[in-house]
Amino acid sequence: MTDETVETTPGRLGALKGLLNNSLISRLLREGMNEQGWLYAIAILAMLVVALTSAATAWVMQRIIDALGHPENHAGVAMVSITVMVIFTVKGIANYTQVVFMSRAGNRIVARQQIRLYQKLMRQGVGFFNINESSDLLMRVTQSAQAARSLIEVVVTSMVRDLLTLFGLICVMVYQQPLLSSVMLIIGPLTMIGLRYILRHVRVIMEKEMASLSEIIKVIQETSGGIQIIKIFSLEKRMNRRMEGAVKQVETRSNAVARLEAITSPLMETLSGFAIAGVVYLSAFGAFGSEATTPGQLMSFVTALLMAYEPAKRLSRMRVTIESKMVGVRIMFELLDQPETISEAENATTLPPGPGKMEMRNLGFAYAKDKRVLRDVNLTFEPGKTTALVGPSGAGKSTVLNLAMRLYDPTEGNVLIDGQDIRDVTFDSLRARMSFVGQGTFLFSTSVMENIRVSRPDATDEEVYEAARAAHAHEFIAKLDEGYETQVGENGTFLSGGQRQRLSIARAFLRRAEILLLDEATSALDADSEALIKDALREVTKDVTTIVIAHRLSTVLEADRIYVMEDGRVVEFGTARELLDHGGVFKRLFDQQFGGSGGMQGVQ
Repeated sequence: MTDETVETTPGRLGALKGLLNNSLISRLLREGMNEQGWLYAIAILAMLVVALTSAATAWVMQRIIDALGHPENHAGVAMVSITVMVIFTVKGIANYTQVVFMSRAGNRIVARQQIRLYQKLMRQGVGFFNINESSDLLMRVTQSAQAARSLIEVVVTSMVRDLLTLFGLICVMVYQQPLLSSVMLIIGPLTMIGLRYILRHVRVIMEKEMASLSEIIKVIQETSGGIQIIKIFSLEKRMNRRMEGAVKQVETRSNAVARLEAITSPLMETLSGFAIAGVVYLSAFGAFGSEATTPGQLMSFVTALLMAYEPAKRLSRMRVTIESKMVGVRIMFELLDQPETISEAENATTLPPGPGKMEMRNLGFAYAKDKRVLRDVNLTFEPGKTTALVGPSGAGKSTVLNLAMRLYDPTEGNVLIDGQDIRDVTFDSLRARMSFVGQGTFLFSTSVMENIRVSRPDATDEEVYEAARAAHAHEFIAKLDEGYETQVGENGTFLSGGQRQRLSIARAFLRRAEILLLDEATSALDADSEALIKDALREVTKDVTTIVIAHRLSTVLEADRIYVMEDGRVVEFGTARELLDHGGVFKRLFDQQFGGSGGMQGVQ
């Protein structure tokens, strides 16, 4: 690397960041104006009026002073008084209109961007959520939309109201005192020298602050989800230290940004003070031809100069504010622009009703390039039959179910339902054919009734009761304080593990789909509950294509076919009796659980 490269690289990087920021700002403004254009149009018109009335305020000062110098001119004094009232009334109405319509547009942008971000998340596959922390996603959805709103407001307000107000006031100053105004226009740009230093630091600080805010959210989420472990292992002090560290980082960086933003005020005030003092001093000695200047003209000039301070200060701080908001806008567009990990085919068709035969041909899959999970897997799940997948942990059983539900796409091979590749059908029609109960039960923070009904929103109350009875959940639900209207809490925290599992099974029953997927569906149940659920499963799986994953072989001994998986491959298949007679992997697992032939009774 040459010395020239070393010297020019930072400049090139700065230019690249500048181009990126400009393109993001342009995109944000374009989208915001397209969606909320009429609201911004009204607000901008109001800003034009504010700018004109601000300039008129400075201009009318000449008339006020001159009128006060001739009090005998009653008509002139009355006219000036009426003009002042009109100017300030119009300015007040315009200010109100601007604030209201800018707020309405900003609130809509926040709402719209948060909806867009959430819809983007909903279009992502499960793999996306496996590699992105929930705290980071929460930060992007909540903070970045607010940053987008603030940035648009800063740009629109500064570029319209403040810039035009400043221009109007400068026109008044030039009109009243051309020579003195030229001196002021030379002094004003000196503030830009200080701002260049400030801008270098704001972006870096804000990026670190966003990371610290994400850490705060992560700590709270982990505390909520893992409070039992925290208490058992006495991790309170450790978690307190993590939270204190994250909060202190946010506090320190917020203070740093506040200092950088605030430094523009003393800079502008000092320069303005020197300028005004110079005007007074030099005017008093006639340095600018005071003999040709009336007191009203001088007052009008000074008023315009004083009024120009605020818009000039906001304009000088605009770049600092934009840089602080750009971090949030950038992470928002990063999420919106991320490719979807799984999506519908361009010409996806509806999967028609059918018997529900599922086939997996030459299936291969890897969650990452170096983590191959399935290799050349061939499976057939006959319609109306129960097929079990068994094998040691990590064999790839749950991955098969994920591919069947198209939560992921295979890297090789095909998944077919009734002869149709599921990659060619719509998500809605595919998922409508399926029902699922997993080992990790999830319940929404709503009532028992709604948690069951989510699988079929149009189901009647009686159908919900029937599904609960089939899952042997009706009895415990009836004993709850408010029955089916009882709130279950966050992820069913007010219910036991077995109760949550039975609600999950009732939800699957209510779906009445042709294909039923059970991944350790009875794992959270005691022996009595498991026996009840097994009886219910016999009824619900009649004439339904059922795929069962179970570590406890007692739950799959009656399956019509059992596939045994090991290291991502199918190593053997058949009925339980055939596999036991074969003496392979299934026999080894059976012996480990039942102690040899002690559990052979009931095996067909």
